[in-house]
Amino acid sequence: MNGSATTTGASQGSAAATLSDDAVAPEREMTFETILYREEGPVGWLTLNRPDDGNMFTPQMCHEIRDCVNDVRRETRTRVLVITGAGDRFFCIGGRKEGMEETTLYAGMLPTLEIYESIERLQKPVIASVNGYAVGGGQVLQVMCDLTIAKESAVFRQVGPMMGSFDAGYGTWYLEDLVGKKKAKEMWFLNPRLTAREALDIGLINKVVPDERLEEETRAMARAVAERGAFALAALKGAFVARHGGVSGLSRVSHDLLLRLYLDTDESHELGEAFRAKRTPDPDKFGK
Repeated sequence: MNGSATTTGASQGSAAATLSDDAVAPEREMTFETILYREEGPVGWLTLNRPDDGNMFTPQMCHEIRDCVNDVRRETRTRVLVITGAGDRFFCIGGRKEGMEETTLYAGMLPTLEIYESIERLQKPVIASVNGYAVGGGQVLQVMCDLTIAKESAVFRQVGPMMGSFDAGYGTWYLEDLVGKKKAKEMWFLNPRLTAREALDIGLINKVVPDERLEEETRAMARAVAERGAFALAALKGAFVARHGGVSGLSRVSHDLLLRLYLDTDESHELGEAFRAKRTPDPDKFGK
């Protein structure tokens, strides 16, 4: 069905909104309670939908974001994913550590790593469209996205050590990649409040736009990325991930990309046919 985008979520259900002619509805709907998801042609829009509570993570939201990203990973309609927050004040200001077991094991932790790891595994570029405060886990979320565009009034801050928390994983290693070790330590040890322009100046984000043009400029950025080769982008993203991902990161390139290509080669076909026929393979087909 052309000319429409399907929107799903607690407040919008499966209502369709008319968009540009090249927008295509998804083949199946994804319905969630704490996030919204819609498609506009090659661009998927994932919106954190708890604006009355700063779009803060909850265990349910973490799992819904993960599930949504994983669904996007398994289809080829969408070539770019945008993550933003509902409302005009908050992108995300951290998480609610509620509704979890009283344990020091996984069941007692807010599962934000489920979000970050799903973004890492996704072969498609992810753009953070920061529409307000990106604080704590929200700041880490935008760091984990491949590109970040923010409105002029957006604010960025790490506050964990001020309030009894920290992110000694993605929130430190990847932040250091963006801004350097000294500045990353300053952000964690002194917790400065950064304006969008200050964040841009230190390399924390990619672009700042007037508040009223955020969605328009985000759409333009996403569509520009979507015009690039999907396999090329997947390979590049895999290479960036591999440095920190160890075996898992390298496998995103060697298994998810290179193996898939190899399976279509004459060499692979010949080896498979020779094995099934219990004969010696023809070496003239190797490397082809």
